[in-house]
Amino acid sequence: MEEEKGGADRMDKIAKTVFAPIYPVIAEQILDRCGITRGRCLDIGSGPGSLGIALAEASDLVITLLDSSPEALEIAEGNVRGAGLLDRISLLPGDVHEIPLPAGSVDLIVSRGSIFFWDDLPRAFAEIYRVLAPGGKTYVGGGFGTADLRDSITEAMLKKNPDWKNFRDKNLGQDNQARIAGIVKDLGLPHRVINDDSGFWIVIEKEQ
Repeated sequence: MEEEKGGADRMDKIAKTVFAPIYPVIAEQILDRCGITRGRCLDIGSGPGSLGIALAEASDLVITLLDSSPEALEIAEGNVRGAGLLDRISLLPGDVHEIPLPAGSVDLIVSRGSIFFWDDLPRAFAEIYRVLAPGGKTYVGGGFGTADLRDSITEAMLKKNPDWKNFRDKNLGQDNQARIAGIVKDLGLPHRVINDDSGFWIVIEKEQ
């Protein structure tokens, strides 16, 4: 329990310092590329809630933060309260492999970074597609928004942890990207892959 609390605290600290500039940028990219600015949004593996808060501030979306860590959700609740967004952001304990929401209930599903920790990708994507509403879209993957942000964050994180670049490259490397994209393709889900300076993202669109 203490270890999980420590991990959640460290993630929150990094999100509020080194990673802080990326969330508004990624939020704007999500809204622009998906074209969904209202309705219900689900942030999977939301951690301290940084991306969900940025999306709420930039849109009219009503957002649910889903995380399997009670410690992360506790921190996220404080951050949401601090942002004055408790009326539009709710917290939901749960796991991507069994999302505790009805089928077809979410207009936009986002996740930054958690995909690399999912145990069963086919099951996770099947669950994501199940809860996605007709006409809904996903923006799931990892990245830093721009090349400049990626490079500056890499420089800062390497000072904290010399192995961080290896960790980043393992997650966002071509082999892992191809593996993830291949799983989505094999599931037959209508999707496109974004792979540019913003990062690596899977955009699934459910037919009307």
